[in-house]
Parts: sequence; structure tokens; C-alpha cells
Amino acid sequence: MRKRIIDDDRRSGLPVAQRWLDLERIAEVEVTSEADAHPIEAALIPGEHAGWRAARAGPQVIRLRFDEPVPRLRHIHLLFEEQEQARTQEFVLRWSPDGKEPYREIVRQQYTFSPTGTTREKEDFAVELDGVTVLELRIVPDISGDGARASLARLRVA
Repeated sequence: MRKRIIDDDRRSGLPVAQRWLDLERIAEVEVTSEADAHPIEAALIPGEHAGWRAARAGPQVIRLRFDEPVPRLRHIHLLFEEQEQARTQEFVLRWSPDGKEPYREIVRQQYTFSPTGTTREKEDFAVELDGVTVLELRIVPDISGDGARASLARLRVA
């Protein structure tokens, strides 16, 4: 009998064999703001754990511009964390095959953080996108307009 022991990444809930794209090598990132201690790389590069945080309050955009169109994008992983402030956040994930607007919406979602309860929101999206040149994440950190700063612990794509 042939057998193989497989391992899985307990932190993300995804198989180790998941082939995340090397965003540092294949994409340019545009971001509306970033705190000095929490640059965008801290959310995009595996092994970084500090995550990204906006330098200012209000809506923020993180945009990945791929050097070459990604022939097949099949998985998007997002992890948001908020330990300090109760708030309802909204995000919109969009993409473009040619880098031009209007972008095509993948998902729009809201959820509520509560430091005494829910402090993490993990999202895994199975997608069927071909020829992606731009992937954009728009975050409204507090839909009440209460002055919260957006943050993102992790963004991975495969």
C-alpha cells in the first residue's frame, strides 16, 4: 500500500501545498496610506506578522497591479483583526482584466468587530478569474464614520 502523510497549515486552514502567488515579485502595490510601524508588506509577504494599518482614518484602498495578467486566479484569502475598537467594517473586493474602470465586483461584505467578542474575520473566496491585471480591496473601517483606521492582517492570492 502506498501512503503519504500530509500536513496542513493550522493557522490559515489551507493545505501547505496551496501555491500562493509571490506578490513581492509579480505585482506592484498601491495603497492610500500606511502607518510607519505597519507597512503594506506586513500583510502581503508570508512570514510577516504585524499586518498593515492605515496612517489615517477613513476609507482606504489596497490595489495590486500585476506585471503580467494572472492567467488563473482561484483563491483569495483575507484576514482582518481588530483588538481595540468596536466597529462595523465594510470591504469590497474587485478586479479588472485590463486595469481600466469599471472594475468587476467579487464580493461586498460587512461585519462587526467587538473587542470583548469578535476580533478576527477570516475570509476565503474560491474564485474563477482569468487574466487578472488588477485586484483591489476597498475598506471602510467604520460605516458609522466614527474615525476608525483600517487594518489588514493578511492578504494572499493563488
